[in-house]
Amino acid sequence: MGHAVRHTAMTPDEFLAWEIAQAERHEFVDGEVYAMAGGDDRHARVTLNLAGAMNLHLRGSACRVYSTDMRLNVESLGSYFYPDVMVSCSQADRARRQAKSEPTLVVEVLSPGTSSYDRGAKSFHYRQIPTMREIVLIDASSRTTEVYRRHDESHWTLAQHAPGQSVTFESIGLTLAADEMFADVDEDEAESAFTAPPDAAAP
Repeated sequence: MGHAVRHTAMTPDEFLAWEIAQAERHEFVDGEVYAMAGGDDRHARVTLNLAGAMNLHLRGSACRVYSTDMRLNVESLGSYFYPDVMVSCSQADRARRQAKSEPTLVVEVLSPGTSSYDRGAKSFHYRQIPTMREIVLIDASSRTTEVYRRHDESHWTLAQHAPGQSVTFESIGLTLAADEMFADVDEDEAESAFTAPPDAAAP
């Protein structure tokens, strides 16, 4: 996602009615609206690679893959987000046209300006969704990946993947090689060193 900028205050229903009519995307957190800025080419490329691979893997199943333009509604907190990639296997979600509420998996491709927000406040909201099994954070610059997996209502574990390592999305039964995830992401723009994030503990 892009950098969040405060816009105004609304109720969840007011936000959805207003946002549907907007040309640009906005997220809604704690009663306030935030305009979203665009990401760079690495962000776009990784998002496209993941959505394409997941869509091919899940074709013909009960699960659906959504990318960038589909809202995610965290109903218990009245918030709305635009995950970079989202997978829902919910029959109820298939009938919802404006926003999905029961995802199994979300992926965020980190941007320098929003990394702390994605790891902190945004991940907190995602963890409130009962159907959520995995939250995946990908750093396109360092080519590292963090996979947070839910094991019960309150127990999450973290699996970190260094550059070059394959990543398994257990919630949808898919393993992707690093070359697939980062296909056509320029090598000279990626950092080679792997540095664990300072807040690497499971959320």
